[in-house]
Amino acid sequence: MRRVTKQQKVKAITEILESYYPEVPVPLDHKDPYTLLVAVLLSAQCTDERVNRITPSLFERADNPKDMAQVPVDEIREIIRPCGLSPRKSAAISELSNILVEKYGGAVPEDMEALEALPGVGHKTASVVMAQAFGEPAFPVDTHIHRLAYRWGLSTGKNVQRTEYDLKRLFPKELWNKLHLQIIFFGREYCPARGHDPRECPICSQYGRKTLFK
Repeated sequence: MRRVTKQQKVKAITEILESYYPEVPVPLDHKDPYTLLVAVLLSAQCTDERVNRITPSLFERADNPKDMAQVPVDEIREIIRPCGLSPRKSAAISELSNILVEKYGGAVPEDMEALEALPGVGHKTASVVMAQAFGEPAFPVDTHIHRLAYRWGLSTGKNVQRTEYDLKRLFPKELWNKLHLQIIFFGREYCPARGHDPRECPICSQYGRKTLFK
């Protein structure tokens, strides 16, 4: 493990992530801001892989707010059941679809506050939509990025809000949208929550917290 300044660590981690993941596809299959919004909502406490298996059936039934608003909530719930939390998620999908039709003419608003005001849409989901659908700088922090930022000594790890603040302060804004995906992909492959050996991890082995090695 190297002794480096925070700036040196940030630069090195950025270079490692870029070398491993120069191209990062959006993990959730979608065709527009609305289908991305629904997919991200479904991904709460569910894997991206499972969401991608479920959304084709859902979007075959309805792939826009106007059509989705006409689908009975019970039918939505049955389709998305494998994603978990289906009663809450199906109600949110139905309600936000109605709001998008009535308030925004069927379009997804390109505005963080407006997105966060939608049913079932928290700050992280809104950040993903802003970054991946609209290309606006955002740094969505889920539990995985939260964990890695703490492991790598980039944040105190108190909560995801603090982690997002720290990461936005450390990394240039133009890197945020790509970087959050690079961290997710890196975490899955090299720095998982369980069965992780920090001595084998390309980042933890050099820049991990001392406590990882006790």
